Amino acid sequence: MNDYIDLPFEDEGGAATAPRPRRRTALIVLLIVLALIIAGGIVAGTYLNSLKNAYEKHTTVTLDDDTDLTGEGQNILLLGSDKRSTEDAKAEGVSGQRSDTIMLVHIPADGGEAYIVSFPRDLYVDIPGHGKDRINAALAFGGLPLAVTTLENYTQVPIDHVALIDFDGIKAIVDSLGGVDVNIPKSFTRDGKTFTQGTQHLDGDEALVFARERKSFADGDFQRNRDQQQLLKGIAVEFISRDTLTSPGKLKDAVESISPYLTTDDGLDAGTLVKLGWDNRSLRGSDLHFLEAPHGAPTTTSGGASVVSSDESGMDELRKCLKDDTMEQYAADQDG
Repeated sequence: MNDYIDLPFEDEGGAATAPRPRRRTALIVLLIVLALIIAGGIVAGTYLNSLKNAYEKHTTVTLDDDTDLTGEGQNILLLGSDKRSTEDAKAEGVSGQRSDTIMLVHIPADGGEAYIVSFPRDLYVDIPGHGKDRINAALAFGGLPLAVTTLENYTQVPIDHVALIDFDGIKAIVDSLGGVDVNIPKSFTRDGKTFTQGTQHLDGDEALVFARERKSFADGDFQRNRDQQQLLKGIAVEFISRDTLTSPGKLKDAVESISPYLTTDDGLDAGTLVKLGWDNRSLRGSDLHFLEAPHGAPTTTSGGASVVSSDESGMDELRKCLKDDTMEQYAADQDG
């Protein structure tokens, strides 16, 4: 199995629209944190209320719940961008950016595991109302609603919730945790910072340089994706470490640091997170399985644009496992 995760990053422009409440589920890192807080019995009423207040500083949008797709388990779409919209645009949705990180988090109906599938940002797919284009253009063309619809159409499973975070949120959360240990897949130097293969402790500024770099690698965006995946893994591990879980102040600071950079559907509220935390209270770092969506080779369109082709045979297998809630078997097959 690929031990990778994909993260938020890079930019570009576009428009936005407004949005819809969906079925229960949660942003994976916050879910893990709340699950373990509750399981550890450290949530007093006043503390829980302070976490709620910290979390609710994020921006929300409403999504039109009009899909007729069905499937078992829960699906969360996580998007990342290196460019935040203006305050006025945020009130309407999300605009002026493309999603340079695209992850689908599948939580099985029986809980206890989570499968995080990342998609190449240049994957060439159908975007409703806009023809074929790179998958990350959906956010620019139609905000969070179109990004959700595009992924639903491509994966053929309903998406229960969506969350988008911008680059500055990653820097803020890494610094709030006192830095994170990251497994560096390949050595490189950029902007006066050196990253050496192996485990390295990164602060927020170093994390951004590490996660943004692609020109140092022969396979560019694909290696950058792997680096971003390792960074998110480092963040998740630090979040669920004993030092963080036994420090209510540190937990609150972490949630408070990320909230201003977070946009979600309005159904992903604090109450939903608490309930999901309880439902998934046994979830641990070893229960997170990181996968890459099947895709073809880089190619060019008739207009000369560089894109990544879809692997429809591989996607059909993934679609079936997402729909039937058999991702455990899918991950085992990928590992084999």
